Amino acid sequence: MANARETAVYTHGHHESVLRSHTWRTAANSAGYLLGSLRPQMRILDIGCGPGTITADLAELVPDGRVTGVDHAPGILEQARATAAARGLDNIDFAVADVHALDYPDDTFCVVHAHQVLQHVGDPVRALREMHRVTKPGGFIAVRDADYAAMTWYPAADGLTDWLDLYERVARANGGEPDAGRRLKAWALAAGLRDITATSSTWTFATAEERAWWSGLWADRTVASAYADRAVQGGHATAGERRAVARAWREWGGREDAWFAVLHGEILCRKDA
Repeated sequence: MANARETAVYTHGHHESVLRSHTWRTAANSAGYLLGSLRPQMRILDIGCGPGTITADLAELVPDGRVTGVDHAPGILEQARATAAARGLDNIDFAVADVHALDYPDDTFCVVHAHQVLQHVGDPVRALREMHRVTKPGGFIAVRDADYAAMTWYPAADGLTDWLDLYERVARANGGEPDAGRRLKAWALAAGLRDITATSSTWTFATAEERAWWSGLWADRTVASAYADRAVQGGHATAGERRAVARAWREWGGREDAWFAVLHGEILCRKDA
């Protein structure tokens, strides 16, 4: 769900276990910090739109405006178009794009939004400069990214600690920064943005259904996704080590007292009018 130059590789890919998570995302659970700034007539660019669930929500929130969803991976845009069509939205379109070099004129969009994108790109500061460039004066740059090292869970499990260590090594070898959430404000300042509101929010998985869903998708992702392939190809983990991590996820998810929180950093930057 991210745009990337050749200096970075999208760690997750688009395996079913990844899309299981991406299609769960909504504007409400993933862009709440932005929603109060939206107006019905706004034109929005949604970068790294993936399967388009957040994009479609944004389109419904700007009925007199228009939303353009872009992603670096052409294949996922077919699913995004299907999402929009199923919801009967006609104020939405999709295109292939690179966040480091957006093919739009200066001052085009009222809002430029990116969810879980900057952690995967080769040059997040350059990406933010591009996002700022195509934002209209008085408009907003809105970015939200997870911070893997800040994720926390109960009870302690060596297998989940191994998972976090493995994921961070694979992501950094791919040219990304998995602890992006804590860096968003610093990256924005480095990009020359100044009117910055920095916040945070979490996803929490605690009910039996939530635990099964979250642990299951990570167990599957660890053994059967592009991330799993890159872990092996990069020499970061053997197949046996990945299977052990997957078992640890399922064991953790089966515990009644299990709890997991995903911390996200957020920035909402207003472009000078």
